[in-house]
Amino acid sequence: MNSNTFRMPAAVLLATGAAALLTAPPAAATGGGGAGGEGKAGAVVLRTGLDVSLLNKTAHIPMKATLNEVSAPATAEKTALTVTLDGVEGGRPVSVLRADVATSKATADKTRAEAEANLAKARVHVPGLPALSLIEVEKVTSKAVCEAGKQPVATSNVLGTVTALGKKVTLSAGGPTKVEVPGVGLVSLELSATKTTSTTAAAAALRLKVSVNPLNLNVAEVEGEIVLAEAHCESPAPAAEPDAKPDVKPQTATGAGSGTGAAVTTDANLAETGGGSLTPYVTGGALVLLAIGGGALVVTRRGRAS
Repeated sequence: MNSNTFRMPAAVLLATGAAALLTAPPAAATGGGGAGGEGKAGAVVLRTGLDVSLLNKTAHIPMKATLNEVSAPATAEKTALTVTLDGVEGGRPVSVLRADVATSKATADKTRAEAEANLAKARVHVPGLPALSLIEVEKVTSKAVCEAGKQPVATSNVLGTVTALGKKVTLSAGGPTKVEVPGVGLVSLELSATKTTSTTAAAAALRLKVSVNPLNLNVAEVEGEIVLAEAHCESPAPAAEPDAKPDVKPQTATGAGSGTGAAVTTDANLAETGGGSLTPYVTGGALVLLAIGGGALVVTRRGRAS
């Protein structure tokens, strides 16, 4: 099989309705330390997980593709909308999606991560049904916004008419809408799946479960799922709080010379005044010693004179 995209990454798997695995590749390098980390965001206009059975082969060909998938910071528009499968439709590219507008964009920095996917006048085809659209929609959108310190928000909308296998359908939020065409197959459609957590958000505008038997162009059966307009994000990591400055207080010591337990303050103010609580005692002792020395000198001189 040849395809523009062969992988089905686990970035966002909305195959169970609102459930999503928000482990997408990083939107940008995640910072660390006190500066905090950047957010993550991604979007895709169409994701397929189909299994194609061929008439002349017993093997099944997986058709897993993502169209217009971006991770922040990036933008895509009307690109990579075809897939080629060996042995199907004469080896020609299968135009899985035709749309007047097919855009996906994502941005992320240290304060906000946001992703959005939009489709307008879109027609989805599967192998073996080149002339009949699997589904046609006027407009579908999905958006996910994750701001630092705020609750993430996910929204999706399906606007205008929806046609499945040539039949106009009315979608219900209460459960899947099933469309069956004898001799062609069955399509089950589910509306607007969204999921948010304290740091993540994910949305998908429309999810289809497909089971068709076209018996045309060497295709016996096509089964699987298709997701339209998918967006997801993860909030930036908060910046670390700076270390608090230590609270330095003046230190005191207990004087032992006087026997009274008087405190000796080591505050810097002593340097300004030049004195403290022991200053009078020191000064008095110095005067006594000076007087004794002076008296001894006088006695000595008198003895020499006599």
